[in-house]
Amino acid sequence: MKLKRLGILIASLSLVTSMAIGCQPQFQPGAYTDDMGRTVTIDEVPKRIVSFGPSITETLFALGLDDNVVGVSDFCDYPEAAKSKPSIGNAFNPSIEKIVELEPDLVLTVEHEQLNTKLDALGIKFMVLSPKDIDGILKDIELVGKITGIEKTAKKLVQDMQDSISQVRTRVEGAAKVKVFFIVDATDPNNPWTAGSGSFIDTLITMAGGENIAAEAVGAWALFSIEQIVSSDPDIIITQTMVGGIPIVSKEELEEHPAWREMTAVKQNRIYIINGDLVSRPGPRIVQGLEEMAKIIHPELFTE
Repeated sequence: MKLKRLGILIASLSLVTSMAIGCQPQFQPGAYTDDMGRTVTIDEVPKRIVSFGPSITETLFALGLDDNVVGVSDFCDYPEAAKSKPSIGNAFNPSIEKIVELEPDLVLTVEHEQLNTKLDALGIKFMVLSPKDIDGILKDIELVGKITGIEKTAKKLVQDMQDSISQVRTRVEGAAKVKVFFIVDATDPNNPWTAGSGSFIDTLITMAGGENIAAEAVGAWALFSIEQIVSSDPDIIITQTMVGGIPIVSKEELEEHPAWREMTAVKQNRIYIINGDLVSRPGPRIVQGLEEMAKIIHPELFTE
């Protein structure tokens, strides 16, 4: 597996975009449909873009559009250069005044009724990018490429992502399923939050050759009782990092808990930590999350 190639591609796209522009298909003004089914008319390539979402910002930078980004949300922390962009709050507490000051041609935002209503009332042109699955992520990357006049660059990034996904699927094909429990939040270790059906994490676990023991939970994010976890007895437990790289829950905490420490995964020291941003942000790095997940679930298949 050489997903490092994808990382190199993402890092280098911003350097080659100016050279590639001349080879791009001509921008087509017209009506484009966002993830809420809204039709938005784009008459010319937006030069001043505000991004209201970490995954959206990552996509813009991966496509080499960082010079077009004039504002980002508080949580946009990747790549490092995104932190130097003016902050406009976040979807839950936006600075509408700051957005107006930045005079954006286009705001790319997540699905958030309060924010979107304010933007609409002010006549600020916006598009909602809130993909529901992996295919949706790829389609949104292509959409951003079309509306910014760099469709060829976007298609190249999407193709590399699809190739990386195929490589992982091929590697784990036929491998025995491994029971996985993913901890989203263990503030209450007796009733932790986990990733259920409909979440990107559930999809990645399945694609990586695992069996999510919470797959039948109601909703993408669900409470899962300690009794349910003990009954399922996962082979491995995966916990994600918070801001700053701190794990949601430590191995020591699980090993000291009277119920958790009796599980097979804990007894065999099969507790793993993964970068939460890689598996929950619907952007280009989702394929890196897939490979990391596959290496955790089936390390024997990634010994190269």
